Amino acid sequence: MARSSRIKGFYKLSLDERLKIVAEWAGLSDEEVELLRNLGNLPEKIADSMIENVIGGMTMPFAVAVNFKINGKDYLVPMVIEETSVVAAASNAAKMLREGDGIIARAGPQEMIGQVMLVNVTAPRYKAMKIIEHKEEILDHARQQDSTLLRLGGGPRDLEVRVLDSRIGPVIVVHLIVDVLDAMGANAVNTMVECIAPLLEKITGGEARLRIISNYATRRIVRAWARTKPENVGGEDIAKKIVEASVLADIDPYRAVTHNKGIMNGVIAVALATAQDHRAIEAGAHAYAARTGVYKPLSYWELDEEGYLVGSIELPLQVGIVGGATKVHPISRIALKILGVKTAKELADIMAAVGLAQNLAALRALVHEGIQKGHMRLHARNLAIMAGAQGELVDKIAERMISEGRIRYDYAKKLLEEYLKGEAK
Repeated sequence: MARSSRIKGFYKLSLDERLKIVAEWAGLSDEEVELLRNLGNLPEKIADSMIENVIGGMTMPFAVAVNFKINGKDYLVPMVIEETSVVAAASNAAKMLREGDGIIARAGPQEMIGQVMLVNVTAPRYKAMKIIEHKEEILDHARQQDSTLLRLGGGPRDLEVRVLDSRIGPVIVVHLIVDVLDAMGANAVNTMVECIAPLLEKITGGEARLRIISNYATRRIVRAWARTKPENVGGEDIAKKIVEASVLADIDPYRAVTHNKGIMNGVIAVALATAQDHRAIEAGAHAYAARTGVYKPLSYWELDEEGYLVGSIELPLQVGIVGGATKVHPISRIALKILGVKTAKELADIMAAVGLAQNLAALRALVHEGIQKGHMRLHARNLAIMAGAQGELVDKIAERMISEGRIRYDYAKKLLEEYLKGEAK
């Protein structure tokens, strides 16, 4: 009889009951079930409340990048990522950028955009003017939805109206601009746009469709910049080559995507450690890179009049230190404690600075020794561990594989056997 994934009331079952069903479905061994059942540092009650249909946990490495000086202040930066070399590269680049106050970063206003889509509107351009006429009434209605945000100094700030032509006819899109202070802001903004939608329908005679936050956070831009002596990156020749690599990203989208992916290695690692909505951050950053109609790099490297290597980065970052998973997950709370941040702006400053440092590290590796050297060293260690090596044998086997240019799992197994039998030194 064919199996069915139609499982009535699956979400009502306990974690163990759900796991038992999945184990039988997939033929999981007792060892595999035990591995999946281990939630590590996330309490079961919290895990089961964060998302639906939980059957276990998956642990990612939690590390700290060192050497960071941002706006004159030193930081240890928590990072959660599975890709080798990222944390080491960020730490190394941060050391290159410590001169003076280090990396300078400035986050702008913490304003998010909530959208209301209106369809079936007659005389849409005239009705757009009517919305503007009722602007203060609409803003006042939105303000009534979050007294706490208002009391802390945030809340609705402005209203924007656009008329867009589409295949279903004219569409009015209303943007509610909300200062969300130290929150990411999705819940507050979504509540507000839902509450003003009926009022907008009354004013325009149209029908509200989508009422939701936009993850294209163009009113939450963060900028960071840094300056370093050429010798800090390996000399004038290396500095010049870094600039040349930056130019390729500016003229070729195929390179720009990879250039920006390297930036996001750092940004998203910090986002994961602090339990941010990393998918929203990633989507917004790449949309911003394409804001001119051509996909461009988020960062640039140049040589100034004194021959210093200078870098700059600009991207939207919608982050928060209150509410959501940031306050629910116990490890994200520890990450914020390690950072010592007091505001969402400070967290955004750090993330932009890490992105810039990560970019420098990647470009330097590409133009100097190649990106694979560091990657393959860590890959060789991973293969040695997978083969069963422990202690000092891990490094011995990794070094042998690297020196002989044979970085493969089967060779790691062969070397381990030789070492254990005393046939290799």
